[in-house]
Amino acid sequence: MSFKNFKCVPKMIFGRGSFEQLDVVLEQERTDANDFVVFLVDDVHQHKPLAARVPSKAHDLVIYVNVDDEPTTVQVDDLTAQVKAFNTKLPVSVVGLGGGSTMDLAKAVSLMLTNPGSSSEYQGWDLIKNPAVHHIGIPTVSGTGAEASRTAVLCGPVRKLGLNSDYTVFDQIIMDSELIAGVPTDQWFYTGMDCFIHCVESLQGTYLNEFAKAFAEKSMDLCREVYLDNHPEKDDKLMMASYMGGMSIAYSQVGACHAVSYGLGYVLGYHHGIGNCLAFDVLEEFYPEGVAEFRKMMEIHNITLPKNICKDLPDETIAKMVAVTKSMGPLWDNVYGKGWEEKVTDEMLTKLFRRI
Repeated sequence: MSFKNFKCVPKMIFGRGSFEQLDVVLEQERTDANDFVVFLVDDVHQHKPLAARVPSKAHDLVIYVNVDDEPTTVQVDDLTAQVKAFNTKLPVSVVGLGGGSTMDLAKAVSLMLTNPGSSSEYQGWDLIKNPAVHHIGIPTVSGTGAEASRTAVLCGPVRKLGLNSDYTVFDQIIMDSELIAGVPTDQWFYTGMDCFIHCVESLQGTYLNEFAKAFAEKSMDLCREVYLDNHPEKDDKLMMASYMGGMSIAYSQVGACHAVSYGLGYVLGYHHGIGNCLAFDVLEEFYPEGVAEFRKMMEIHNITLPKNICKDLPDETIAKMVAVTKSMGPLWDNVYGKGWEEKVTDEMLTKLFRRI
């Protein structure tokens, strides 16, 4: 029997106000006067107070990235080309400051600076051959677990799939809960539910083990304190729930919800958080207790999901979503185990999508 030997984030800083230590962290990477850093910052922060706090030097490259749509392989390739055109040297670090999409872009760019070709060539598992440039993740929205994961999820020419490798893992993360204050309620909810759903899928999956279970159970408890109890320290708790949820799936796997959500995201363009919520709401057959708790959380926070978005779509559109969803073999293996191919039929998936 072979056991997973996976890489964790080696360095992390946690605490309110810890963003101020970023400059100190980067100074450890700058060994030459000409060394430069690339900052990929969610453009929602442009011209906002946080932008003025980014510790960039005159010779650094600051790029405000737009993540209104899901990150794509084309976007990663364009950003990589922009960095290479900026300086013939490699940066000493790539910093991702934003939500899961921005952090995934930072991870992907750090990989593509040292690996040839297009990022679409590396969508899958352990296809990356060369170590990435040093890279740092700093979440300003919590829930995706991108700060802890070994993937950078991108929409490519064929499907939505991550660059999954040990080289993808951040070298450093900074978790400052002050940065997630003021996130719009809908986004706060949808992104946080990604974390809650990670835990449900991990705990109900065939890949479950005590390592994954320990992280998932604690993460789920923290989610309940945030979304059911409105705990006064909910920002700190959600930030830790996100990290621990990401750690749980690192040693297990996500499941049916993420598989269906990938189909929605790739074909209809729904962001990952709301896509997961739309999918999870019709998966009571798979996760009855989790879906019931999710609906209670929606009621508490006055969240109303769009309805009937797939009901009248053309058959060919549904077929595209089914094809993407069906291709997520490891996810369905975590749901059903051996022989999942006989259970995950086009008919079953079509019925699910028509209910969304």
